Amino acid sequence: MSPALRLAATGFGLIAVCYGFARFAFGLFLPQIDGDLSLGPSLSGIISGGAFAGYCIAIIASAVLTERIGARAVAVGAAIVAAIGMAGIALAPSPLVLAIAVVVAGSSTGLASPPMAAAVAAAVQKSRQDLTNTVINAGTSAGVALSGPIALAIAEQWRLAFGVFAAVALVFAVAAAVSLPASRGGQNAGGLPPMNGPVLRLISASFLMGAASTAVWSFGGQLVSQQLGWGPTGTGILWTCIGVGGIAGALAGTLIRRLGLDPVHWAFLGLMAAGILAVGSGIATPTLALIGGTLFGASYVMLTGVYLVWGINALPNRPATGLMIGFLTIAIGQTAGAPIFGFVMAGPGAGSAVVCFAAVALLAGAFRSGSPTESAHA
Repeated sequence: MSPALRLAATGFGLIAVCYGFARFAFGLFLPQIDGDLSLGPSLSGIISGGAFAGYCIAIIASAVLTERIGARAVAVGAAIVAAIGMAGIALAPSPLVLAIAVVVAGSSTGLASPPMAAAVAAAVQKSRQDLTNTVINAGTSAGVALSGPIALAIAEQWRLAFGVFAAVALVFAVAAAVSLPASRGGQNAGGLPPMNGPVLRLISASFLMGAASTAVWSFGGQLVSQQLGWGPTGTGILWTCIGVGGIAGALAGTLIRRLGLDPVHWAFLGLMAAGILAVGSGIATPTLALIGGTLFGASYVMLTGVYLVWGINALPNRPATGLMIGFLTIAIGQTAGAPIFGFVMAGPGAGSAVVCFAAVALLAGAFRSGSPTESAHA
């Protein structure tokens, strides 16, 4: 296996563990966790928002550390932090301990992405960097897709699931130590990035998309449980559909090269809104809800690929920081969105929350990258 292919495979797996298991599996298991620890929708939203807040701090630290100490060390650290957080979830005796562990686990995702962008910049041919970055980014979907069957296989045993996830994270810590370059992936390290037009529009669009996505990531399990009467089996199947759909996000680099950033951005924001409505409206059939989950997964990972390429294009000499800007503002949006959705769901109701958050997804399309089709791969 070539070094570049080994890098892509390791990055795909690391992202799968950190995003699919450490961050987003909490929403999958939330109904069972809620049943055991009596969280309630408001506290569930605050815990989910805390995880996203931990991610925000971690991704800033990761971009700075990657530029200072290199990709390999930060990626290994991400896997270790994921293992610690998920072990904490598995052992949590109370909501407080659970909340701390969820924040630690969620922060691993922030640590994982910037070193991968720096590693790709250092080790992969320029013409293949967008493709490699978006393939690695699609690892999120593989983790989500795998967590669904795991939930089905072990039914109510969410503690066992997170224990297994923690062990897998340790395996990828070793893989990252062996496979990743130590490179910092940028010559102009340090300092705040310039707040130019493309960067500011990226911040606005990614914030709104991140906020909208919490309707499914944080509350998808709750919505189908309450509105469609689904138990762990139905929720696990939904999560598998989300993950399988998200694998399409590996095509983001190819679509952006052919169609341009803005058309891909608009199309998949529309699909995200449709997916949110199908999963959470309560009037959809079970089949339509699963189709909605597939659309949501495809659109979410495709859009994170769009923001990844958008950020790296905006700061080509600082890939870790370029990625950090888009992914940070997605997470800030999620930090704000999760508790707001929880409070609206507890007040006016789930239907109102779902419609509002679908509209927020569409609003993100008001912001253009400013990149013409021909330069999308530059």
